[in-house]
Formats: sequence, C-alpha cells, structure tokens
Amino acid sequence: MAGGTFALYSLLCRYAKVGLTPSQQAEDRDVSNFELELPSKRLKRASRLKSKLENSPFAKVFLLFATMLGTSMVIGDGVLTPCISVLSAVGGIKEATSAMTEDRIVWISIAILICLFMVQRFGTDKVGYTFAPIICVWFTLIGGIGVYNFIKFDPTVVKALNPQYIVDYFRRNKKDAWISLGGIVLAITGTEALFADVGHFTVRSIQISMCAVTYPALILAYTGQASFLRNHHHLVYETFFKSIPGPLYWPMFVVAVLASIIASQAMISGTFSIIQQSLSLGCFPRVKIVHTSARYAGQVYIPEVNYLLMLACVGVTLGFRTTAKIGNAYGIAVVFVMTLTSSFLVLIMIMIWKTNIFLVISYVLVIGSVELMYLSSVLYKFDQGGYLPLAFAMVLMIIMFVWNDVHRRKYYYELDHKISPVQLKEIAVSANFCRMPGLAMFYSELVQGIPPIFNHYAANVPALHSVLVFVSIKSLPISKVPLEERFLFRRVEPKELNVFRCVARYGYTDVRNEHEPFEGLLVEKLKEFIKDSFWISQRNMDDNNGEKFDIKEEEFDDGLANGENGNEDVKQVDDQEKQQDLLDEDIEAIDKAWRWGVVHLIGENEVTAAKGAGIVKRILIDYAYNFLKRNLRQSDKVFDIPHKRMLKVGMTYEL
Repeated sequence: MAGGTFALYSLLCRYAKVGLTPSQQAEDRDVSNFELELPSKRLKRASRLKSKLENSPFAKVFLLFATMLGTSMVIGDGVLTPCISVLSAVGGIKEATSAMTEDRIVWISIAILICLFMVQRFGTDKVGYTFAPIICVWFTLIGGIGVYNFIKFDPTVVKALNPQYIVDYFRRNKKDAWISLGGIVLAITGTEALFADVGHFTVRSIQISMCAVTYPALILAYTGQASFLRNHHHLVYETFFKSIPGPLYWPMFVVAVLASIIASQAMISGTFSIIQQSLSLGCFPRVKIVHTSARYAGQVYIPEVNYLLMLACVGVTLGFRTTAKIGNAYGIAVVFVMTLTSSFLVLIMIMIWKTNIFLVISYVLVIGSVELMYLSSVLYKFDQGGYLPLAFAMVLMIIMFVWNDVHRRKYYYELDHKISPVQLKEIAVSANFCRMPGLAMFYSELVQGIPPIFNHYAANVPALHSVLVFVSIKSLPISKVPLEERFLFRRVEPKELNVFRCVARYGYTDVRNEHEPFEGLLVEKLKEFIKDSFWISQRNMDDNNGEKFDIKEEEFDDGLANGENGNEDVKQVDDQEKQQDLLDEDIEAIDKAWRWGVVHLIGENEVTAAKGAGIVKRILIDYAYNFLKRNLRQSDKVFDIPHKRMLKVGMTYEL
C-alpha cells in the first residue's frame, strides 16, 4: 500500500501547502486536473487542521519523513516477496523426494529469482500475459482442492465463522493467541501491492479480479485446509502440499512455482511505480525510467533498481534459507505500511473529504485498533528476522534523506543566486559578447528564474545563440498533465534578447517524447506562446484605450479593407499592421534559429560543503551525496539528449 501512501501524500500536497518541494509554483494549480473536486461544505476543523499543517515546519518534515518510511518499507517488501514466494513453492518438492536438501532448494530458488529479474526489461504486460493463464489455473486448483478437502474431511468447520470462537480462542490461549496474529496476517499479504499496481492496470480490473476470483478462491482454499487439519493436527507446518490429493501433487507443484513468480512480479512492478513517484518529489536519486508499454502509460522498468533488487533477493535467500524468518520480516513490513497508510487516510478524511467526525472516530477505533494489535504481534518477533525490513528501511531512508536534503539545498542556492533581468541584459549587450545564429536550450532545475550557472557559462564562452530557452523538467503530483498544458513559458525582458523561460511539466505516468521529439514539440509550443501573448497584449491595449471594437487575428485583413471608417480606425489599423509585422518577425526569428540548429546546454553542478561547515554537513554533502551522484545516471541520459548537440557546463556550489 505504499503506492497508497504516496498517493495520499500527493493528495495532501495538492490540497494544502505542506510539500517541501521547492519548485512549487502557483501556476501548477492552473493545470485542469490539478485541483481536487472537494465537498462544498466548509468545516472549521478542516480549515484549522489545514492551517496548522501549512504553518508548521515540523509537520511538513514529519509528513515527508512518514512518506519516505512507508516507501522504504514497501521497497523492502519488494525484496522479501520474491524470496518467500519462490522459496515456499520450491520447498514443496521435499514432500516428493527426500533427496532434495535445503541447499538444493535454496540454489534452485536463486536460479528462478535471477531469471525473473532478467525478464523484467520486457515489461509488466508481456510478463503478465505470459503467466496470466497460470494464475487462472492456480486459483481454480486451490479453490477446487479446498472444496474437495472441505467435503472429504470436516464440513463442520463453517462453524468457525461464528465470532464467538474468536473470543474463546483468545480466552483459552491468551498470550499465545496474540503472538499467533503475526502468522495470521500472512494470509492477507500481497494486498500491499494493489495500490502500487494501479499504474500498471486499471482500477476496475483490480476490483473485478480481487472480488470475483482471488478472494473466493482463497476463502475456499483456507476453508479446505482447516477441514484437513481437523483430522491431521500434526501436519500444521506442511498443510498446503500435504492436503493436495496424490494425483494432483506434481501439477500443483509446477503451478505453485509459476504462481510464485507472478506474486513476485506484482511486488516488483509496484516497487518500480513507487520509485517513479518518489522521483517526482525529489526523494530518490536520479534513475532512468523506461516505459515498457505504449498502451499502459503507468508500466515502467527501472534498470538500476531491478538489478539492486535482484542482488538483495539473492542475498536474503542465501542468508535466511528458510521461509520462517522471512515470514516474520514480511509481516512487519506489510502491517507497518498498512498502519501508516491508515494514518494518512485519517488526515484525508478530515481535511479533504470532510467526513463526518463520528465516522472518522469509528474508523480509528475499529480499523486502527485492529492494525495496531497486529503490528504489536509482528513486532514481538523482531529478533527472529523481523529486523530485516527495518534494516532495509533504514538504508533506504538514509539514501532518500541525503538526496532530498541536498537537492533542496542546491535549489535554494540557485534561487538565492539567480540572475536578474538587468544582469542578463548587461551580459547580452556587452561589447565582448556576440550573438550567433541558432537555438540553445539550457537545462536546469530552477523554475523561478535564470540559474547562476549561466553567468559562469557566459564568462567562459562569450557567445550567445540568437534564441535561448531555459528549460526545467518538472514533475507534478498528478498522474498526467494534458499535452496542451504541459509547457509553461515566460519571456525574459527586454524582448529583443529573445530569451525565454520554459517549465515542462509531467505527471507520474506521462511518457517523455511520446508524441514527437522534445525539442520539436517545445519549439511549436514556443511559437504558440508568442502568438497568444501578442493577441492578449493587443486586447489589453484596446481595453485600456477604450476602443469600441476589437480587431482579432482572423479579422485583420478585413480591418485593412475598411480604412474609410475614420482617422481613428485608420490609425489603429496602421498600429495593428506594425504589431503584426513585429509578430511575424518574432516567429521568423524562432524558425530561423531552429533551421540553424539546436544546441543542448546541460548544467552539471558539483556541490561541496562551504568553508566552516560542521562535520555532519561535510559528511552529508561531500561524501554521501557526491557518492550517490557519481554512481547514478547523468542528466543527458535521463533526458535522452543527443550527444552530438550537447554541451555540459560545470560549476561548483558551496552549500
């Protein structure tokens, strides 16, 4: 449910100013699907809570910290799921032959895991289509075997549906009953991948498959196993394979192994989606996102993360070797994230949905108490493998914190040292500075001005292209940004410099370069911006001058033909003609620069701790952050910029 955690955090960021992302702009809310459809009623408690969160730096940091923690836990879950799924399935072969030792089971499991991660680059849909029939067979078999065992052994187990037996169970077993909850929770593991996988499949498909296939099959399977155990108490640790009728053992074993691969696939796909969301908030180091499906925009593959997950899975499988300790770790990861997600949901219910306060209290008392009870149970086995997801989470939290903290420091440094329009004009009109034909795209993360690295570039390369566009690639906390609203342009004055600011806004599932090459699309949108700006300025001039009529672009020629309407009309038409000529010159300047060629200038900033910085800050910036930066992809690889037309500009920031 970490996909749910990030989705809920994004929802909060859209509704209230609680995000720590420094590149937030008021114009982001102009995107048509950014604003939320909120209940019309206004509640004081919702307004008060919103105000407190927006005005509390601690609350903002805590919300981001909780989101990072939930993300880290489920990425750790993405390591544990393949291990426990494949190990448990392969372990069933021990029932058929005593020659299958633990070492052989471990190595067979590792081989299957390596093959699973190797095929990830083909995409979720291809892997899913390949194994989907197996899943249908799997649910049919476990449901059918459950019905068979239910009828054959003890149909009276349906009495267990009576809640009184739950009360009696806890009265009879007390502490042992509470401890057993940690094992019971494994029956619902896998649900944490549902929300994370929404980007890979439609919501409706997940609802139908869960309610019509998965849930009924699991209920039948568990009911059948309960009937089997009524007559075979001593087989409680080997119930699944022991309860399979003899002739179906080998077919069931093969299907179980293949089904474990699908179970692993769901969590791996969810991990990719979660990391993709983390990137949009500047909470994860820069990695390449590969969109593997033209039909489903949310299906992604991240090469670096895939291989790191593979190494972690192999390490866990070799280290733990059995499913017992991995199961303890698995339970902590799942229940912890569910509890965290429910906490976020309470905030959403109060602030955004404005749910009746009695329903909120009921939700906290019922759902919250159940989750906390399960969480306390799984934490009891912390020293029996339960520490593993917390260890994974700690490592990932450190990585995410380091990256996010220095990322924000860099951004605020650029914001404090950005170049003013006056400085830009001084640089452009300098006698030692020349203009050359062509269009230059200068990439930076700053969305609110011209980055200081441009001054560094101008000091070393005293030449400027005839048209210069400062480009920032920005992610918004929404799924998609409509193409017509993707580019946000600003013209830097004076206009004769032909310098523009462009913010290219993307959602979680948007695919870059899906329609045409980025530079071509940007140039077309730039010309549209120039035309729109021209006609808006003309309309404003007409309104300010009190004119009785408005000459539109398509009516301009008619206006020229009607010059006999008086001197005022003739004068306005003459002015309009001059303005039209200026517009044509602007458009021609862009086209001419485009024909000369496009150069991509990449700002590569090295960061170092400022003189006099403390030991913690030096470790954070000089060692931890720079280590991550050196071992991750560079901007040109992330943006798919052609190397033949690329120039990197380096500068050191002292933070």
